[in-house]
Amino acid sequence: MTGAREQSLEELEGDAWGDAAADATGLIATVHRLRRKPIGELAVEDLRIMLGQQVGVPVLVPEALAVLEHDPLAEGDCYPGDLLSAVVRRVPAEYWAAHPEELTRLDVVVAGIDLDELDDDKLAADLTTFRSAGGHGAVSGATWT
Repeated sequence: MTGAREQSLEELEGDAWGDAAADATGLIATVHRLRRKPIGELAVEDLRIMLGQQVGVPVLVPEALAVLEHDPLAEGDCYPGDLLSAVVRRVPAEYWAAHPEELTRLDVVVAGIDLDELDDDKLAADLTTFRSAGGHGAVSGATWT
């Protein structure tokens, strides 16, 4: 029996997207490709991209949280904390409402970050907003739930 981490999003969701159209943007082509990659092989950058596009959220948020619990400022290809930024800003509020245990995990990650040591003012502002809401939701666009 194959474990979930050895399967791709396409396999877990039972929804094969196939290849992106020939004229698709690089981002779209990347998302299509990453949907076929085993979950356990996704890098920080892969998780950042997919969650940033709100693809595979129920499967990928637990993976991202596991990374963030080990390294809250895990960095993909953009900047330290880019995965955390994607999780805080792009995961829909409805997801957090349906998964309070994962929201608690995110709250613990955010609480452990010294905001004075962040070089990213936007991330610091998002985390401040998250903390002030008591971890009741994630930043979505610029609004809170």
